Amino acid sequence: MMAAGGVANSVVEMQAATIWSKTCATLKRELGEATFGSWLGQAVLRERGEELCLVAATGMARDWIRRHAWRRIGELWTQNDPMGRSLDLKSRSEFDADPAPAAPAAPVMLKPEVVEIEVPVAPAPAAARAGRQQGLQDRFSFETFVAGPANEFAFAVARRVAAWADGHFNPVIFHGPYGFGKTHLLNALAWEAMQSAPDRRVVYITAERFTSTFVKAVQDRQTAAFKDELRNADLLLIDDVQFVAGKASTQEELFHTLLALVEDGRRVVMTADRSPAELQEMEPRLRSHLQAGLVCGIEPADRTLRLGILERKLATLAAQGRFVPSARAEVLQFLADRFTDSVRELEGALNTLVARVGGEISRMTLDEAQAILRPNLACTERRVTVDQIQKTVAEHYQLKQADLISERRARVVARPRQVAMWLAKQITTRSLPDIGRRFGGRDHTTVLHAVRRIDALKAEDPMIARDLDVLLRKLRG
Repeated sequence: MMAAGGVANSVVEMQAATIWSKTCATLKRELGEATFGSWLGQAVLRERGEELCLVAATGMARDWIRRHAWRRIGELWTQNDPMGRSLDLKSRSEFDADPAPAAPAAPVMLKPEVVEIEVPVAPAPAAARAGRQQGLQDRFSFETFVAGPANEFAFAVARRVAAWADGHFNPVIFHGPYGFGKTHLLNALAWEAMQSAPDRRVVYITAERFTSTFVKAVQDRQTAAFKDELRNADLLLIDDVQFVAGKASTQEELFHTLLALVEDGRRVVMTADRSPAELQEMEPRLRSHLQAGLVCGIEPADRTLRLGILERKLATLAAQGRFVPSARAEVLQFLADRFTDSVRELEGALNTLVARVGGEISRMTLDEAQAILRPNLACTERRVTVDQIQKTVAEHYQLKQADLISERRARVVARPRQVAMWLAKQITTRSLPDIGRRFGGRDHTTVLHAVRRIDALKAEDPMIARDLDVLLRKLRG
């Protein structure tokens, strides 16, 4: 029988979950789905001891919630909580760094299909040995994967496959450009699957290794052993499957392996840099079988997700180096706005800063960060001109380029002009006076005001943040 205290704790947790669910339902109606999803969509409720805390995905999300929704959350919470408990607000990195004892309560997720586990679980010894033999990386786990709107469906599917859930699609294909987290997701899936069912056989292999091993097996007349190794797997994971395209014999072997596993009820998960329909170099029969499964696209990380990735990475680096896991908001915002094309490049930029200054990163200014990263930015900066920025912004807002350099002050023109000035400051090497001259001879103080205004708005207005994301991607090709 459960102890009375355990029952009481369960009741308290259920009450908190119910209250938070009611609060969320009201906030969705009042804020709208888009705004709610952008700022509160990844928030979770945590209970630690007597403390109840709403944990925002990032520091930026925490600040937005505090400015725009915290008072209303307090009102709704007070109305629905018969116990009259107080509710605190922290970012994920703040909550994780809190030394308070006692394990946190299970997270109450706003999106039930995405489950996050806050306390990393080390792989079981047998799983760890098997993983290392297969080339899996310990650092890639579900606990270190930051989920958001761009990848939450793929994340939920991976968790389901890793749990050996029934009713699965077969095969599953995760696709997206380089640096979007596909390898991380596949490694995490492998670790979790081995922990969930140690008696089942999980095989992880890259497409490149699949090809080289198959070629060697043919040369050594060991193809039967090669086939047995893969076709006896309960779960076969193949990373970067696009690399078998154009290799006729390898594709033939992969096709028969896929067919054998699927017909036998075994599971197959692959990653690719494009959807199967776009892998035109691949043999049509194989491509058709890949398309017959579940195809999950992983989209570019939005700004909120990039900030969350930076904060999680900073917390990891801080734990390794034993310094406070914090950095100035303006530095993290700069990284999130500048490195939009690849999560690897984003993390690499943060690694560069930490390698240079270590624990001093909490005091690093934006100018210092830009100076350190200038060699990484120089090539891209030279490719984009102020004229290109003006044309792209004008097209995006359905204006003429002449409007942006005119004297018109109507909001419909003034805001796009400020956006264009902000972009010019971010991705060109032009000085503020030079940018001002290219916008109809304006003073550098006008440009500085525009930059500061957009910096403030992008943290408060999801529409501006999305516009900046789209424009940055267009300009960087």
